[in-house]
Amino acid sequence: MRRVAPALFIVSLLLGLRCSASETDQSTFHETVKPFLQAYCVDCHSGDTTEGDLNLASYSNLDSVIADFRHWNVVLQRLQADDMPPEDAQSRPSDEQRESIIRWLQSVRASEAKRTSGDPGPVLAHRLSNTQYDNTIGDLTGVDLRPTAEFPIDPANEAGFDNSGESLTMSPALVKKYLDAARKVSSHLVLTPTGLDFSPHPVMTDTDRDKYCVNRIIDFYKRQRTDHADYIYAAWLYKHRTDLDRAADTLDDFANDVHLSPRYLATVSQTLDEPTSDIGPVAAIQTLWQELPRGVSADERDTARRHCELIDELLVALRERLVPDVKNLTAPQVHNGSQPLVLWKNQQFVANRMRYASDALPIDQLDLSSAIPDSLSDQKVLVEKLSVPEQPELAPEFASSLKRFCEVFPDAFFISERARVYLDKESEKKLAGRYLSAGFHSQMGYFRDDQPLYELMLDESQKAELDRLWLELDFVTSAPMRQYAGFIWFDRTDSAFMRDPEFDRFRAEDKDCTSETKVRELSDAYLAKAKRAGASDKALSAIRDYFESMSATFRRLEALHVESEPVHLQALLQFAERAYRRPLADHDREQLVAFYHELRSVDGLSHEDAIRDCVISVLMSPYFCYRVDLPSRNETRSSAKIEPLDDFSLANRLSYFLWSTMPDQELWDLAAAGKLHDPDVLVQQTRRMLQDDRVRGLAIDFMGNWLDFRRFEQHNGVERDRFPQFTNELRQAMFDEPLRLFIDIAQRDASVLDFLDAEYTFVNPVLAKHYGVPQAAVEPESWVRLDDAARVERGGLLPMAVFLTNNSPGLRTSPVKRGNWLVKRILGEHIPAPPPSVPELPSDEAKLGDLTLRETLQRHREEETCAACHDRIDAFGLVFEGYGPVGERRQVDLGGRDIDSEAEFPDGTSGQGLVGLKHYLKTSRQSDFVDNLSRQLLSYGLTRSVQLSDDDVLAKIRLNLPNEDFRFGGIVETIVTSPQFLNRRVE
Repeated sequence: MRRVAPALFIVSLLLGLRCSASETDQSTFHETVKPFLQAYCVDCHSGDTTEGDLNLASYSNLDSVIADFRHWNVVLQRLQADDMPPEDAQSRPSDEQRESIIRWLQSVRASEAKRTSGDPGPVLAHRLSNTQYDNTIGDLTGVDLRPTAEFPIDPANEAGFDNSGESLTMSPALVKKYLDAARKVSSHLVLTPTGLDFSPHPVMTDTDRDKYCVNRIIDFYKRQRTDHADYIYAAWLYKHRTDLDRAADTLDDFANDVHLSPRYLATVSQTLDEPTSDIGPVAAIQTLWQELPRGVSADERDTARRHCELIDELLVALRERLVPDVKNLTAPQVHNGSQPLVLWKNQQFVANRMRYASDALPIDQLDLSSAIPDSLSDQKVLVEKLSVPEQPELAPEFASSLKRFCEVFPDAFFISERARVYLDKESEKKLAGRYLSAGFHSQMGYFRDDQPLYELMLDESQKAELDRLWLELDFVTSAPMRQYAGFIWFDRTDSAFMRDPEFDRFRAEDKDCTSETKVRELSDAYLAKAKRAGASDKALSAIRDYFESMSATFRRLEALHVESEPVHLQALLQFAERAYRRPLADHDREQLVAFYHELRSVDGLSHEDAIRDCVISVLMSPYFCYRVDLPSRNETRSSAKIEPLDDFSLANRLSYFLWSTMPDQELWDLAAAGKLHDPDVLVQQTRRMLQDDRVRGLAIDFMGNWLDFRRFEQHNGVERDRFPQFTNELRQAMFDEPLRLFIDIAQRDASVLDFLDAEYTFVNPVLAKHYGVPQAAVEPESWVRLDDAARVERGGLLPMAVFLTNNSPGLRTSPVKRGNWLVKRILGEHIPAPPPSVPELPSDEAKLGDLTLRETLQRHREEETCAACHDRIDAFGLVFEGYGPVGERRQVDLGGRDIDSEAEFPDGTSGQGLVGLKHYLKTSRQSDFVDNLSRQLLSYGLTRSVQLSDDDVLAKIRLNLPNEDFRFGGIVETIVTSPQFLNRRVE
């Protein structure tokens, strides 16, 4: 007892102090504050006359004030500014009375902030916002699907952000839209042999599946660089590199640096320099190679590049002469376009890609010298090298050169498209365009023709990728089965070969037409008829190979489909884990697996449809659609009102704060290891994430809502007939400019004062033209940092066209809207909505009559109901009069009147235009801006409105920021390491 008693005494003492302080504040409220309100405030701020949306008659005690201190902060600000009650009020309090209320409010605030310090506040479970949902789906599937395009716009909370439970509710109508969105996502699902994938487009039809698989193979081919001139030039560069160029010591490193195949560059280099005979195409190429410059000056490099292109010209011309003409394989009664015969011909093309076919092109019949382009010098030498030797003993040497030449320089590295190969190739050239086509007529079918690329260029990982893509083409599209069905159909329609009664039981529409038994029986019948008709052994062999190859492919795919089912089920669980953004509990796994088996056994769905419906169920789960902060699993649940988040909830809170999307793998791994609560790790991850491109999510969702331009991409308030320069491209550039400034400041960890003070901005060509920047300063199709933006009166946020345009009515500027935006959004002042009786200003600046807009506003301020607010905002809008309705610089307004951008600021000082405004803000309001930015970022990061318990975080930011050069990261790091961010309140 002796050890416990002192502790109890201290607790009792603290409780007594808390109670005493509350009693004092409570007493002051009744004795001083309430009479003050009755005397000076409630006439304008009560019942029927709640000016500024503030009803001060509704507060009956101290607790009601504390519960709604957000409004009392406004009262405090206005009392400190001494503009409430207004100067024209019938009675105004003495300075002493006003100061007493100010002291009381400050005392209440300090007391309550201290008492609740660190309280995480009520962070409600809430659905993902539209942006978060789209971003999360994009990261989850790897495809930018944006399924919320038809969703209603998310409402904002009191702080102006649409990422909190205060605003993100779920209605029955919205549930239906979420279901439609989940179905849309599932329509992009692709089942591959190794798991689940998603396509950029729906893949519910055969055509769509073909498009998905074929395009991926084509994209792979397009990424490969196969221009011989590139390799010959690279070989020359490497051979003649200077000491300054020797960063890449090996040929492989050099090839990687210049984005060429290391394997093929080594082969080309060796071929160009290896000892060889004096005759043949390799000798001719080497002759030209040896004529390249020996130095590496800029002029010599240009000369070498042009010479390499001439070598390539000769190389291509020679190779064309060495491609044999493959005749069609025919068989009596069999259509020339029948699949077995067409595929045989394709296989001959493949066999000849990298060889000299001496049986088809005898040496004594070659005329290679005619391939020499006129643009090449040393024609005589090249003719000697390429002429077939008359001496018989030199024929093997010439043949060896031909063989080596064809091995190194194939007639094609790959064939990505072809027309019907069994018809005249000249007449078919114009019909090319079917990607990966086998060249059939009226039948679908793909044929892989990339052996030279595979053998000469690709490394092992690239080979594996290409093999996988071709396997997925067969697996996903069932292309071989469809091709075989097309074969049966063709040979029963366009061909008469299978019209005999013995073929009646073999039909393309039969589901079992690809079964092992039926394929074997059709093969036997087909071969028997072909043999009776007099088909050659070569044709019979081609037909036999066709059936055997097709049957083997069917059996392999059938087995692969069976083997892949448990793989897909496991991939589904992994998908759910990523979607839920936390490890799956045992019951999560059991429920999802049970649902899959129920779909198969009870509803009779196919494996693919069952997996697709399971994906929909995952995307409809509240674990995906909602964000719920879970307590730490390492903590024992207790009666405490505050407890730490678990690491996965912290990872989610961090990623949705900085990226507006789900955690990446690195964040997930740290959460799984339980390391994310380590302050050093948390700060390191914060800095890493700010460097990531996904910080654009923070720029759009935080900055876009804070500065009220989130919807500007759809802004249509500009009269385009009067302002034809306002194109969709300019509108998009205006929207992007502040985002690029924000990302630049965040990623450089620059001073947040740059938002106001910077003399730089970012422009692309269309925005540069709008700002009057010389065209030479901006490369086409690019964004650049404009460091001397002050010379075109830009720099920082304030003169950006997006804000000037967004706060203009269309045919005139609006100093009121522009000033209100600056005072409210930049400086954080509370500006009440205008009363409904306020008269409208003319909508067209050219129709103001004899008055300028400044003079019109002066008359406006003569209204007692308008003066108080307009005195606070108009000056900040008038300084922008040098910028027209779409943010363009101007010297006269639309009525032809000279621009006057001088203004008197609230502290009594005057300033001219942007320069005067920046000076005023820097000298008088810098702390207001920083405090407002910090408060807004804290509210956004905590996904709730700021409350009194957050004063300690804001005070810490205010204290540390000047010592850290006002680093943007300093604010973010203070927020993410705060108790409010790391903990949750137990409700």
